[in-house]
Amino acid sequence: MTLTAVRAGAYLHHVAFESEKPAELAAFYADAMDMDLKQVSETEWRCEGPARRFVAVKGENKKLAYAGLACRDREGLDELRARAESSGLAVLQSPSPYLQDGAFAVRDPDGHLICFGLAKPDTGTRKGLRGPTQHLTFASFDVEAFQEFYHGKLGFALSDRVLHADGRMATCFVRSNHEHHTIACFKSNRQGVDHHSYEAAEWDTIRDWCDRFAERHIQLMWGPGRHGPGNNLFIFIEDPDGNWIEVSAELEVIHDRPVKDWPQAARTLNLWGKAILRS
Repeated sequence: MTLTAVRAGAYLHHVAFESEKPAELAAFYADAMDMDLKQVSETEWRCEGPARRFVAVKGENKKLAYAGLACRDREGLDELRARAESSGLAVLQSPSPYLQDGAFAVRDPDGHLICFGLAKPDTGTRKGLRGPTQHLTFASFDVEAFQEFYHGKLGFALSDRVLHADGRMATCFVRSNHEHHTIACFKSNRQGVDHHSYEAAEWDTIRDWCDRFAERHIQLMWGPGRHGPGNNLFIFIEDPDGNWIEVSAELEVIHDRPVKDWPQAARTLNLWGKAILRS
């Protein structure tokens, strides 16, 4: 199978969430996640920091409006569009303000709008804590459909799976570049976003993020810990709408290795201690 999304070098560039109180949500991200805030309309606010962007729009709490993935070059983007069309997917117009003309979008089996395009040039010179937007993880009733869509129809590479004792899939990790996962999915009793993550690069930067959160009286809801799949260090906090935010460091870089199957167990989710099992 051709790994079209990997050939395109796609990476998570930004996320947009709906909220009943988007101004308050955006203000939280600007302060907690060290980003500049601007209101662009009566219903949309944008937060922008060093290599990270968050959009809040008026709507339903805890609902993804769209995710924006940037491709390496025009050739890769065109190949990815052709792959989507040949897989029978409806190619839609991208609503993302951060992608150039020629971007497109598709909806995954749970209805999430995923945009692909070339990133507009970043003219900002803002300094701040290291933390590029890194990955997005969903909760779903059907992890197999997730795998078929992202791996089978778009050509993401399958990195790891977590399996129940009877062989049913509990978690699926797929990547569109060299990092362990760009998008992942947990089997759950609900549909939506499980969490989105920012890359801290190394342990010391996670410490700095924790100090920043502490100054703002934002308590960690989980971590520090280390995941099994991906081997990354992590902490989690929660935004005012109840969305989970991860700050992650040292995520595995994959060049070429077989897919690994992990058992559905607490130690798989956290090699160091407490785990939050989704199924």
